[in-house]
Amino acid sequence: MALAQADETRARLVAAHDGLTECDIEIIPIKTTGDSIRDRPLLLEGGKGLFTKEIEDLLLAGEIDLAVHSTKDMPAALPGGLILAVFLEREDPRDAFLSLGVASIKDLPKGAVIGTSSLRRQAQALRLRPDLEIVPYRGNVETRIKKMKKGEVAAIFLAAAGLNRLGLGHEITALMSYEEMLPAPGQGAICIEAREGDKETAWLLKPLNHEPTELAVRAERAVSLALGASCRMPLAAHASFSDNLVKARAALFSPDGKQAWTVAGKAYGENAEALGSRLGEELLKKADPDLIREFRV
Repeated sequence: MALAQADETRARLVAAHDGLTECDIEIIPIKTTGDSIRDRPLLLEGGKGLFTKEIEDLLLAGEIDLAVHSTKDMPAALPGGLILAVFLEREDPRDAFLSLGVASIKDLPKGAVIGTSSLRRQAQALRLRPDLEIVPYRGNVETRIKKMKKGEVAAIFLAAAGLNRLGLGHEITALMSYEEMLPAPGQGAICIEAREGDKETAWLLKPLNHEPTELAVRAERAVSLALGASCRMPLAAHASFSDNLVKARAALFSPDGKQAWTVAGKAYGENAEALGSRLGEELLKKADPDLIREFRV
């Protein structure tokens, strides 16, 4: 997935700048701690930062000029000296339901086993079907699909965007509506991280930015920041931008899905982050304080 996103970014840079060729842009694969852990939940090891730390260290050291990330994997707060410079146009933000023999989560037999290591997905799946059994599920996209097809679990959830980018959209059984399963903040969007004050890289990246995606995603990330959310927090947020308005909805769940707190609002585009912060603060007031303390960074 990471290489597919890096290839997409390189292709966009070449298309945006006359005279720039693929040979001028070197892609350096970096294996992160998060990529190496396969036998236990990432939640126990530090969460989202496991996919970014080694990359950010190289960026700060000047050994690479930019870093391509899945926005949903980025911690809400960045290390000093780094910024999210641009956001590529967003793919489908929704979660995808994958299964053999059933058309939707509602059609699964009673007590069916679903594989996911996301507390957000777990909570919302249990809200729809409290009888389901949820088991931890790791591996790259292809591995997860293969294990599901072997019958290890009855169904899995994956990001529709990732499947589409890998040419695996045909594996999707059904797309979860926003009412059924609200996505993670930033899901479906590729962001590019750069050093603050690096004017040359900023100039190269500027044509790649998709403003509607940027405004929506910055609102979603502001929800996370206001809550002090870690990747362990069962938090969902989704925003969209059109007609100069950002419309956003966010929700916080108990891991068992029995409790849910939701907020929504809208604001002009220039106030996207302020909107996200306000929604996060509203969730802080509404939700169980013990739950928030448990899942904060």
